[in-house]
Amino acid sequence: MRALKTIIVDDEPLARAAVRASLRPEDRLDIVAEFGDGLSAVDGIRAIQPELVFLDVQMPGLDGFGVLAALSPDQLPMVIFTTAYDQYAVRAFEVHAVDYVLKPYDDARLQRAVQEARSRIEHGRWTETRQTLAALLEDLAPSVAAELPRPAGRGFARRVLVRDSDEHFRYVRLDEVLSIEADGNNLVFHTVKGTRSVRMTMRALLPQLDPAVFRRIHRSYIVNLNAIKEIQPWFAGDCVVLLTDGRKLRMSRTFRDQLIQPLL
Repeated sequence: MRALKTIIVDDEPLARAAVRASLRPEDRLDIVAEFGDGLSAVDGIRAIQPELVFLDVQMPGLDGFGVLAALSPDQLPMVIFTTAYDQYAVRAFEVHAVDYVLKPYDDARLQRAVQEARSRIEHGRWTETRQTLAALLEDLAPSVAAELPRPAGRGFARRVLVRDSDEHFRYVRLDEVLSIEADGNNLVFHTVKGTRSVRMTMRALLPQLDPAVFRRIHRSYIVNLNAIKEIQPWFAGDCVVLLTDGRKLRMSRTFRDQLIQPLL
């Protein structure tokens, strides 16, 4: 069988080097690219169309799950997740039979993961694998994703690197954000300086936000708690959130108690 076109994605250069070193005995892997951030990885996967990707779970800006969420189903490669968090890996990955390797890497474990991925590719199990990844992403609710342990020394994001429609990379300062609205595969940031529509999903953004400042109030809305002026009851247990800039956002019953109880 020909060598599998392979990509390594990890924000730590030493971690990428460790994967490459562990894979050296695998002569049927062709490591064609490495990426140190999620946004570059999305573009790289779309352009290169690799068969296998070693994907770090925790990366600043756009994490591993955000990378997959940004891809269309037919663009999803075989994925071996790399993670330092055993508890979370057991809870999420094993439920969906998604392969993962814990850091620090064990060469034998990494090679077994490669053999499993190769077997799936050789037997044409692309549809099954893509359905599995889609189910994993679907089940990663924001409340679960926000509980992911964060690497030592990394706090919550103060700003988010985003790519605008003009393909330029810019920072959005989170202390200027009043609310965030989902719009398809984009997010609209409402800030004190205006609005900005960026290519990102809530699933990718939520783990980066401090839950003491930002809370989800609806499947389509995240608000800065400091920007809430008033909460008004509405119909069927829903509420209306009045913001300091005068806008009114619907808060669904699902998120109502999660928001209000901690404030009492």
